[in-house]
Amino acid sequence: MRQITLRQLRAVLAVNRLGKINLAARELGLTPSAVTLQIQQAEAELESALFDRTRDGFRATTAGLAVIAAAQAIDARLNQLADELIGVRESGRGILRFGAVSTAKYFAPALAAAFMAEFPGIEVRLRIGNRAAIVTDLAERNVDVALMGRPPWQVAVQSFLIGEHPLVIIAAPGHPLTADRHISKRRIAGETFLVREHGSGTRSSLELFFADVPGRTDRLGPEFGSNESIKQAVMAGLGVAFISAHTIATEVELGRLVILDVTDTPVRRQWFTVNLLDRSSSPAMAAFGDFVSRRGAEFLPAVARA
Repeated sequence: MRQITLRQLRAVLAVNRLGKINLAARELGLTPSAVTLQIQQAEAELESALFDRTRDGFRATTAGLAVIAAAQAIDARLNQLADELIGVRESGRGILRFGAVSTAKYFAPALAAAFMAEFPGIEVRLRIGNRAAIVTDLAERNVDVALMGRPPWQVAVQSFLIGEHPLVIIAAPGHPLTADRHISKRRIAGETFLVREHGSGTRSSLELFFADVPGRTDRLGPEFGSNESIKQAVMAGLGVAFISAHTIATEVELGRLVILDVTDTPVRRQWFTVNLLDRSSSPAMAAFGDFVSRRGAEFLPAVARA
C-alpha cells in the first residue's frame, strides 16, 4: 500500500470515469501505454484486479470501487489543502466548488455572484444538475457544498437551512380551473401532469403529494428534461405541472402562468446548503457558510398566487 502513487490513483479515477484507456490518457496528458502501466502497477501493488475489461470498456470490480472511493477522498483532501494553504498565505482567498440542483438555477448564480462580490478573493465554480447528479457530486467530493431542497439520505451530511421552498401547481391562464378555488387533490389528479425526469427532487415531491391517490403515481405523465421545457409546455396548454414557485416568478408576474388554488398547496419544503459530515471546513467553505446564514434568504424569489 505504501508504494501506491498519486499518479496511479489519478489514472484509476480517470479510467473509472471515462471507461476507456485512450480517453483517460487524453485527459491526463499521457500516452495510453503509460496509463495502462499505471493501472497494472496499482493492481500489482494492491494484489487485486481493479477493473474488468469488457467490450464496452473498463468496469470497476469490488476492489476497484473501494480504491476509487479512497482515491476520491484523497484527491478532495489535496484540493482542500491547496485552498487552506492559499487561505493561510492570503486571508480571504480560495476556491469554492458549489453544486446546485437545477430548480435552484434561478437564484443560485445571483447568490454566488453576491458571495464573490463580498469575498473577491474566493473563486466560485458553480455546477448545476438534477438532484441525483448533485448528490453524486457531493458523495464523490466533486463539490464542496451543495444547494438543494432536502438533505440527501444516501450520504452523511450536515445541513443548514436557507429559507422556505414552496411547490405549487401551475396552468396556462386559459385553463378551466384557473377560476376555481379549493380544488381537491382528487380533482387535480385527473389533469395531465408534465413532469421532470427520474432523479429530480420535484418529481419525488409530486409522488409524495399523490401518494394517497390510488394509482396516480403509476404513470405520472409526460417527462421533460428541464423546468424551462415544462413551463413552455404548460403555457402552450399541454397540461399542468407541479413545480417550484421559485422557478416561475417572472412568468406569473407577466401573466403567462397561473398558480392554481389546490388544496394542500403550496407544499412547503425548505432550501438547504449541505456538505459532507466527515469533511473539515476550508476557509472558502467557512466564508460561504457565514454568507448564506446572513444573506441566503434574500435571493429566494417571491411569488404570490395570481
